Amino acid sequence: MNIGFYEWDKTDAATKERILRRAQADIDDVSAKVGPILDDVRRRGDDALLDYAKKFDGCTLPSLKVTDDEFEKAERTIEPKIKAALERCVANVRKFHEEQMRRVEDHWMVEIEDGVWAGEKITPISSVGLYAPGGKNLYPSAVYMLAVPAVIAKVPEIILLTPPRKDGSITDVILYAAKISGVTNVYKVGGAQAIAAMAYGTQTIPRVQKVLGPCSPFGAAAKQMLGGIINPGMPAGPSDSIILCDESADPDNTVWDVLNEAEHGPDSAGLLVTHHEPLARYVYEQLAVKISELPEPQHGYLTTNMAAYSGVVLTKSLEDSIDFCNLYAPEHVVMKVRNPDNILEKLVNAGEILIGENSPSSLGNYGIGVNHVLPTGGMAHSYSCTSVWDFLKRTSLARVNAKGLNNLSPAVTAMADYEGFPAHANVLRQRKIYND
Repeated sequence: MNIGFYEWDKTDAATKERILRRAQADIDDVSAKVGPILDDVRRRGDDALLDYAKKFDGCTLPSLKVTDDEFEKAERTIEPKIKAALERCVANVRKFHEEQMRRVEDHWMVEIEDGVWAGEKITPISSVGLYAPGGKNLYPSAVYMLAVPAVIAKVPEIILLTPPRKDGSITDVILYAAKISGVTNVYKVGGAQAIAAMAYGTQTIPRVQKVLGPCSPFGAAAKQMLGGIINPGMPAGPSDSIILCDESADPDNTVWDVLNEAEHGPDSAGLLVTHHEPLARYVYEQLAVKISELPEPQHGYLTTNMAAYSGVVLTKSLEDSIDFCNLYAPEHVVMKVRNPDNILEKLVNAGEILIGENSPSSLGNYGIGVNHVLPTGGMAHSYSCTSVWDFLKRTSLARVNAKGLNNLSPAVTAMADYEGFPAHANVLRQRKIYND
């Protein structure tokens, strides 16, 4: 099995670029195929979506929208163990995001100078579309990670799109996760065509202002291409993670930590980054052993991405490892080092940081309460983890009384004159002033 092992200071530039870029290259490659799908959905609406359900999902749909009967059946048939797990995880995610919302002020103002006030008011986005992937695996966790903060933020219109199965249904786990999270407008559409449907609207699916959710390269390309029509949200494509370790890390735990995110798909990435060579060599040797024990499709996914994007990065020092993390800007960091609080402040580019041997990614993925919809592909350089703020918008507020108008006008008039805007200046020079 070909598993990447990179002594970073000796790695050639082309290989470094491939590792840092990971599956983003795949997104670029599929853009040419996505364009015609987007245009078809824009022109034909529901008919295009139904045709793509036959072509890509292998099913004939009588209707795109999930019915009340389907929700009721899902609640009756869901496995009790999974039902209980969903309820517990959703409760933790709700508690965390409710705490975020408590820290959001509806509006605020501060006196900037005598008689001049400025501030903001916070309102929910009017409509959002959530996407839960389905293809290779089913992800009810993606449903509640997106739906719970949207509901807590009081978005007036929330829809969820997810691919149908070959029999035209949505699995009971997905539907129950949506229901207990507070979202019941669910549609059976996947891939790039789902993003197009939410961007353009169809006869059945309403157009929304913002789309959020992790996608395949096809969906991610659709988001990029439709960015001028909708707010495509945070880039959330194939999973990537770094396990940042020093010599204190448990070697066997670390092997599994690397595989945790990498098993999502052939385009995912999982890297051990360490300066401790014995750990690096041990994990490198054990990865093949553990991968050989896994069933398909994970065995195949890992065999592919270990040769392309995943494996072990050996650095010269802990500081070099930190620098690599900040350059890579991973979706997930599992930090297993001595004195983690000292290292934490140095890690500035990451979707989430899980601290310590007892905080593996799977806990964050499902039930700690933090959101697992995170920036991928290096976008953690400038994007944040999903939160209630992804479903809110800020509007500036300002109020000036007569005294403030008189005091501030000379400076503003001078700026308007300098920049060549006479009406900007005259609106002050010729203004009637009213006492408040």
